[in-house]
Amino acid sequence: MYGHGLRLRPWDPDSDVDVEAWLHGHTDPVFRRWNTPLRTVHDIDSARESMAARAESVARGTSVAYCVTEADGGAVLGHIGLNAMDPVMSRASLGYWVLPGARGRGVATRALALTSRWAFSELELHRLELDHALRHEASCRIAERCGFRYEGTLRGAMFAEGRQDAFRDAHLHARLATDPEPALG
Repeated sequence: MYGHGLRLRPWDPDSDVDVEAWLHGHTDPVFRRWNTPLRTVHDIDSARESMAARAESVARGTSVAYCVTEADGGAVLGHIGLNAMDPVMSRASLGYWVLPGARGRGVATRALALTSRWAFSELELHRLELDHALRHEASCRIAERCGFRYEGTLRGAMFAEGRQDAFRDAHLHARLATDPEPALG
């Protein structure tokens, strides 16, 4: 899928470039500050295992995972995915991360806009949700730029930083297929 100067393609667990990017993204201190994955990634082997688990979820139809690259040249910039896909309720949750060297270039905003348009038009989803840790202001701005309205605070909805035995609050944003398409400028 192409748009906004990006290409979104499936992650390839057999590609050393993809596995190294996945590892780099998941071990980045900024990523770790805001995300505590169930499956910790700390080396190449755990990165491959994490990618394989994601591929199984994609095969079951419960998620979609895209490697975000430059449209020209294909340099890996980050990740965007649909999770907890519910065909009955016609909704899914979105998650994304951007590699440190690609931050500040609007990559997450452009990837979110492209993925949202695709999810509404191709998957015919009705509702997309995005949540983030309370003080993650960058994710809040990205959500709002892409037309995701703030809906409230989810108490104790995500793991605390670096822990799976404690929780923190999250902001919930959502966008409906019937909402107007945002102007990204």
